[in-house]
Amino acid sequence: MKSIMCSLSVCCCAALLLLLLLRCMLGRRSVPCLPRVPVLGSLLHLRSSLPPHLLLTQLSHRYGPLFGLYSGPHFTLVVSEISLVREVLLQRGREFAGRPKMVTTDVLTQGGKDIAFADYSPLWKNHRRLVHNSFTLFGEGSGKLQTIVQEAAEDLCEELRSCSGQSSDLSPVLMRAVTNVICRLVFSSSYQRNDPEFLTVMDYNDGIVQTIARGGLVDIFPWLRIFPNKDLKKLKQCVSVRDQLLHRKLLEHKMTLTPGEPRDLLDALLIGQMKGSGGEDDITEDHVLMTAAEAFGAGVETTSTTLLWTIAFLLHHPQVQERVHSELDECVGQARAPSLSDRSRLPLLDAVLCEVMRIRPVSPILIPHVAMQDTSLGGHSVPKGTRVLVNMWAIHHDPKHWDEPEQFRPERFLDASGRRVTPSSFLPFGAGPRVCVGESLARIELFLFASRLLQRFHFSVPPGASLPELQGRFGVVLQPQSYSVTVTPDERSEIISL
Repeated sequence: MKSIMCSLSVCCCAALLLLLLLRCMLGRRSVPCLPRVPVLGSLLHLRSSLPPHLLLTQLSHRYGPLFGLYSGPHFTLVVSEISLVREVLLQRGREFAGRPKMVTTDVLTQGGKDIAFADYSPLWKNHRRLVHNSFTLFGEGSGKLQTIVQEAAEDLCEELRSCSGQSSDLSPVLMRAVTNVICRLVFSSSYQRNDPEFLTVMDYNDGIVQTIARGGLVDIFPWLRIFPNKDLKKLKQCVSVRDQLLHRKLLEHKMTLTPGEPRDLLDALLIGQMKGSGGEDDITEDHVLMTAAEAFGAGVETTSTTLLWTIAFLLHHPQVQERVHSELDECVGQARAPSLSDRSRLPLLDAVLCEVMRIRPVSPILIPHVAMQDTSLGGHSVPKGTRVLVNMWAIHHDPKHWDEPEQFRPERFLDASGRRVTPSSFLPFGAGPRVCVGESLARIELFLFASRLLQRFHFSVPPGASLPELQGRFGVVLQPQSYSVTVTPDERSEIISL
């Protein structure tokens, strides 16, 4: 009798284990998946002349809004529908808050001591909270950030006025202006155009962006780093130059720091670090340095690129540009520079910026998420360690939520009375625990730069030149192809002073 009971128990346990195994296997199989081969996974089926965001969008039309692929050995889910995105980012935000460990980002962040690429942990939460609080010190309410951006915008306008009437590429001047804002915000340094240290900042930041943009198989197959890799070598060189400069700034700040009176982001982070209890979840000086570095990596390229896209679309839609000019004339006038308090009175300008971020998101595919535990998505089981790609391009171009999504229509972000509204499918900075920590900073910069530029200048296509190409090129961010523009000052704006 005892042996029979024992056998029954074993059989029941085996059946239960089999059911659990089948459930897991069926859950995985129920998600459509690209074919794969040993070692390479689905990489052979991802070869395409299309950029990744368009390829994944095309594949979603065939496989559905949730499908799987294998990036080498890494099982990855691709999400292209807003309800599933909200489940990943919000409803199960902490379950999908992990980050994959990759060779290039480890080099870039000293092994994940930043915010964007670091894995989710108690230390990361403390670090992010400190960074958020530090940004708040210089945010919209303080007035300091507004002054920094306004002064940078004024310098930018003076540079553009010197080349008025000429055919110009705005990319370098916009990049310099935004970089100077970050320099002042992070370590209180303001640079002239050809300052050697400023050129060093520009050079290493561009080198990092270019090498990261090229990516490579080393992030899929880490063992490839044992072989010569010129991009990885270049990245390490640029990171070394960056870290030397930032370390020097850190030492200068430590010698002149006054607790309770932060001058900039570095001061605020150092003060926060000093208040730590000395536990394993406290940030170190390396975390402070990587936060400063990330402000450049994330804050410069994204903002300057969005401004370039804004001007490109206004060149394609001159009637919208004229309406923005009229709104600025009516609500701000020519006697002063626009300020943040004007934002609610400039809904069309705000809508233009939102439509640009929708139609050409600078991050068309979000940084990969990782399932931190066995969980589910859209009713399908998702094992711990699964990577998740959010295709923000597909979300922002979904015809179920955006009428004629390829058309530039700022009115999508205005209600019938002309007031600004935010559609639920609009997530340019992500959402949830991993929402962009610099969102407020970016929105402030975009508004103040765009309003000042459009108050003082009219932008047009140079005679004989073509309109900007709007497909863009995929890299660290989705950038417009280089284009030329004629900048014409508004004669009335010449008397404006801050």
